[in-house]
Amino acid sequence: MENSTEVTHFILLGLTNDPELQVPLFVMFTLIYLISVFGNLGMVVLILVDSQLHTPMYFFLSNLSLVDFGYSSAVTPKVISGFLIGDKVISYKACATQMFFFVAFATVESYLLASMAYDRYAAVCKPLHYTTTMTTSVCVQLTMGSYVCGFLNASIHTGDTFQLSYYRSNVIHHFFCDILAVMVLSCSDRHVSELVLVFVVSFNIFFALIVILISYIFIFITILKMHSAEGYHKALSTCASHLTAVAIFYGTVIFMYLQPSSSHSMDTDKMASIFYAVIIPMLNPLVYSLRNKEVKSAFKKVIEKARLSLGLML
Repeated sequence: MENSTEVTHFILLGLTNDPELQVPLFVMFTLIYLISVFGNLGMVVLILVDSQLHTPMYFFLSNLSLVDFGYSSAVTPKVISGFLIGDKVISYKACATQMFFFVAFATVESYLLASMAYDRYAAVCKPLHYTTTMTTSVCVQLTMGSYVCGFLNASIHTGDTFQLSYYRSNVIHHFFCDILAVMVLSCSDRHVSELVLVFVVSFNIFFALIVILISYIFIFITILKMHSAEGYHKALSTCASHLTAVAIFYGTVIFMYLQPSSSHSMDTDKMASIFYAVIIPMLNPLVYSLRNKEVKSAFKKVIEKARLSLGLML
């Protein structure tokens, strides 16, 4: 009986059913997504073409931009199509795929932020040994480790969620296949699955946060010992963008996944999800470009080269 009525697709309720809000939301989400795509891919291209940005910090930043593009693209296009043509149906396999890539890229971002914190620690606390500490092989290993952890984590959560039985309701009270929103539809006993979710998410978040916290404790101790005002401000400026990205990302994720299940409200979760699934990928390139003189300088060089090339063509 259960197998014969098992769901083959889900219906995403989305953000609202109000027809008057469909067009404004379509325009808003499309603009946000375009800014995310051009901002993140533009950051990657900028770092690739400017040799002055071929440093460990920008190597991590280019991967962070790729990841932001990845997990924004896992969610936002489906949301946009829902507003445009009312397409709210998602197949069982497409739902699992969306969940897998979203969780994978979000986890990779978490570990990349931790790797960037270690990089800032090496730059501020051990500047004389920085080039020997943050070698190319170390950067590649940290980045590959982030991707391995991300895709392993996604495999655990997606497998754990979709091994449950779904044969009654197929209406997801969300705008994408988030773990909690899908899991609540299951007819199986999901107690163990919820424990696995809390344990694995807690481990990933707090392991990365501990690395970040320890790194910044040493950074702030070093900064406080500096007698040069110029060195003090330079050290702070190199960390400001990263700290902003950390605060935005972890604050939202902790709010979403580590609050008691009794405190969960689907409407509240939707609002938080919009922030970390749609807006954060747009904010990160803006945070790093607006607060970073080297990125601004590289961007001006690219614009100047483009103008010269266009002038020669004309």
